[in-house]
Amino acid sequence: MIELFTANTPNGKKISIMLEEIEFDYKVKKINIYKDEQFKPEFKKISPFSKTPVIIDHDNKRSLFESGAILIYLAEKSGKFYDLQERTTINQWLMGQMGYVGPMLGQHHQFHHYNPGKSDFGEKRYFKISKRIYKELDERLMVSKFLAGKEYTIADIATFPWIARHEWHDIGLKKFEGLTRWYQEISKREAVIKGYDLLKNGEKIPSV
Repeated sequence: MIELFTANTPNGKKISIMLEEIEFDYKVKKINIYKDEQFKPEFKKISPFSKTPVIIDHDNKRSLFESGAILIYLAEKSGKFYDLQERTTINQWLMGQMGYVGPMLGQHHQFHHYNPGKSDFGEKRYFKISKRIYKELDERLMVSKFLAGKEYTIADIATFPWIARHEWHDIGLKKFEGLTRWYQEISKREAVIKGYDLLKNGEKIPSV
């Protein structure tokens, strides 16, 4: 059984979606980041950087932090969504999400959604970068069914929850044909619908 420690964030949703996709038993332990629960000593023991998500695999008696590392671990354990022959390509798009798409959209959330009006420089900078990310993902998805090729992989699972916050971005997802097609296709997957509702409170995937 997998225990998932997380807040209701895109990075947390990556893992709950993956767990639903591979049909592993799991339970969610909510970490309230607004009450600084991530900084408690007992949590820091399993998350050195005090970040969510973290999993404990009680079958193997081990914990893992960093959402990309967790996705790789679960993919290798289940044998799903991480084809051996395509791993170099999958890893590129997964690392692109980890190092670029997520951090930049996350900054856009901070300046544009949570703290508008506090930094004109920050708002303009990350809005510009976020629009570029949409364009770059769209260019890829106009020539490839999924990010890493013909098959749905952990690269798509990692990226989807960030694009699912498109209403926060004010960029206009509908303007991007390839990205919209990809988003709508993934949105219909039963496991994605279940996993997106991380806290099981009826949260729905935003429509386009």
